[in-house]
Amino acid sequence: MSYRPEQAVAIRAMRNAAPYIRMYKGKVFVVKVGGAIFASAAETRSLVEQVAILHQIGIRVVLVHGGGPQLDEMQRSLGLEPKMIDGRRVTDEKTIEVTVMVLNGLLNTRLLGICRELGIRAVGISGVDGGLVNAHRRAPVKGADGGTIDYGQVGDIDGIDPDVLHKLLDSGYMPIVSPLSCDASGAMLNINADTVAANIGAALGAEKLLLCTGATGIFEDITDPSTLVSYTDLSGLKRLEAKGSFADGMMPKANAIEAAIRGGVRRVHVISFKSTDALLAEVFTNEGLGTLIVADVKGLSPAEQQAETAP
Repeated sequence: MSYRPEQAVAIRAMRNAAPYIRMYKGKVFVVKVGGAIFASAAETRSLVEQVAILHQIGIRVVLVHGGGPQLDEMQRSLGLEPKMIDGRRVTDEKTIEVTVMVLNGLLNTRLLGICRELGIRAVGISGVDGGLVNAHRRAPVKGADGGTIDYGQVGDIDGIDPDVLHKLLDSGYMPIVSPLSCDASGAMLNINADTVAANIGAALGAEKLLLCTGATGIFEDITDPSTLVSYTDLSGLKRLEAKGSFADGMMPKANAIEAAIRGGVRRVHVISFKSTDALLAEVFTNEGLGTLIVADVKGLSPAEQQAETAP
């Protein structure tokens, strides 16, 4: 008896995935999705379906989400003009109220609804819940023009208490985390979602941090998609930054990547939620579809280094 072609493909894919499943079962993956994904219901569902597969094969997944475009839209609908400096949002008292509504309410609940449909036991929390993210209000800083920049109710992280995440993961739940937190007095703080994801990854000793963005990965030349960097390390990131390869929105990601790796996360991946099954391809193949960042490329296997020469 012979298999039909589609059956043979499915069986071969399962065989190829088996070593990765054995390797990663029981490990922690932190997956961060940017707010741009919510513009498409189909892309949002596709990404959550991929996350569901990781969860269902025994990988302990923590999903962290942003919501910048939705926050921009809500602010403008209320007559508030968004203000960004170096890729970070200036957050006044009105803006923090809108941020709570959009991140903790609209988007977190939307993800939970998809998880319910897919049969995933998910719990939505924020950095406030269980004291997960301990933070303080960022002090005013000096800008490039010599003036003072006050980001308002924007937080810098003092530490992560992962106890609530451990309890959820140990009970078989998938946490879906909004990056909002508060200071010791209870004042709400807006924190960059990449930064929160990186710090959570470090606190949990995550095997992987996967940053799902609108871009395919990191490029040597941000204007040329053919210059995708398949893999690099912390030294390579610094070289890319010095070359001007990072736009403003990429700088918080680059800082988060470095913080995650220095904090103990073994591997960070930058992938596109627009590419079909990019998350699964990045996890279950050597080649992947995005950019892999490690502490030192010398630690990569020969098979992982076949794609391209690192910068």
